[in-house]
Amino acid sequence: MDLVITAEPADSTASGGSGGPGTDTEAELRSLYLWLSDDPYIRRNARLELGGDRPAPGTMGSALDVLQLALDSGFQLTNLALAWMTWRATRPRPPEITIERDGTRITLSGQDAETAARLLAALDE
Repeated sequence: MDLVITAEPADSTASGGSGGPGTDTEAELRSLYLWLSDDPYIRRNARLELGGDRPAPGTMGSALDVLQLALDSGFQLTNLALAWMTWRATRPRPPEITIERDGTRITLSGQDAETAARLLAALDE
């Protein structure tokens, strides 16, 4: 199963800080990537990759805007929900994240771990 995670700043009207548009989102995705990479279960059962849109010919690449997870069969999405909850608790202004699989999208913002796990289970159906 492959998942694609995107993030929106906690304040979607923010301009992304002094680094320009998208820098807050990029920093949050990098932080989540590192957090998930440190989780022993996820590290053993998923392949994580940061990415962005392909640049147009003749242009430089864009900022990182997605986190992709390739999950082993039998991966327990509850573990992803718990890792997300613990990571979210470390953020001063936690972003809203959207997780997509085969056209099905769910958004996690302020849910508790149990609700997040139920939402993630919808991706497995």
